[in-house]
Amino acid sequence: MRIGIIGAGKIGGTLTRRLTALGHDVRVANSRAPETLADLAAETGATAVWAKDAADDAELVIISIPERAVPDLAPGIVDARRPGAPVIETNNYYWQRDGRIDGIEDADVPESVWVSSVLGVPVFKVFNGINWTHLRDRGTAPGAAGRIALPIAGDDDGRQLVSEVVDALGFDPVDAGPLAESWRQQPGTPVYGADLDAEGVVRALADAPRERPEQFRAPR
Repeated sequence: MRIGIIGAGKIGGTLTRRLTALGHDVRVANSRAPETLADLAAETGATAVWAKDAADDAELVIISIPERAVPDLAPGIVDARRPGAPVIETNNYYWQRDGRIDGIEDADVPESVWVSSVLGVPVFKVFNGINWTHLRDRGTAPGAAGRIALPIAGDDDGRQLVSEVVDALGFDPVDAGPLAESWRQQPGTPVYGADLDAEGVVRALADAPRERPEQFRAPR
């Protein structure tokens, strides 16, 4: 499968390594020139490209960048993907890092709903709540005891493909409902960073408070 990854930090870089190891054709980009990813490309066999080219003919696109950088992406940056190809975003909003994002704070919308509105396409929220070293090292075979599960929130019919990718990486996919419910897996919620199994993820999602925890709300 051809996969485009925009963002080569801890999660984006880890997904580049894991997905190329599974045999996928990965094109990876950061906010700079492709040559700045020469080491990652040499290590993994991924193709380093400009961000504007990462989604070309991709069957899956992953965006893994700081929340503040989403509006800086070129308009229509994922439009060249194959028709119906799902878009995953792994981002989290931390106001201490990102500054205050009025589109999230003032509208009180889930972070991924805001990301979707900025990109102008539906997205799936997944990989946002797992430590990158655990994403790298703790995947296990289906049916393994204590297999870590990852919630997937999103709306369109790309969910099956996203779930298959999560499973192939060694984690149980859990349907976390539509994107409007993705607040249940944001920072500060019971599922975030908890490395739960599938039953535990379902319980944690149900227990999530709708109001954003105070430490994750930017002061005015």
